[in-house]
Amino acid sequence: MALECNIDAAGKAARLMGGIAAVAGGTIMLAIAGLGALDGTIWWLLAGGALAGGAFSIFEARAGWCVVRAMGIRTPL
Repeated sequence: MALECNIDAAGKAARLMGGIAAVAGGTIMLAIAGLGALDGTIWWLLAGGALAGGAFSIFEARAGWCVVRAMGIRTPL
């Protein structure tokens, strides 16, 4: 499957900023859970999910490709 560019500059910017915010939030959550302030496995899973989702969003912005748009769903940006 080829990753054809299917988003414009506004979509790339929105995905990049959202990805950076998710990675930053996941990193902060990971640090807080590591210090013991957040107890439980769920916090580690949420932090990992935020980091993985943010990294994928940054990849989408860099590649100019959106998985949702590739499936045929029209997004506003």
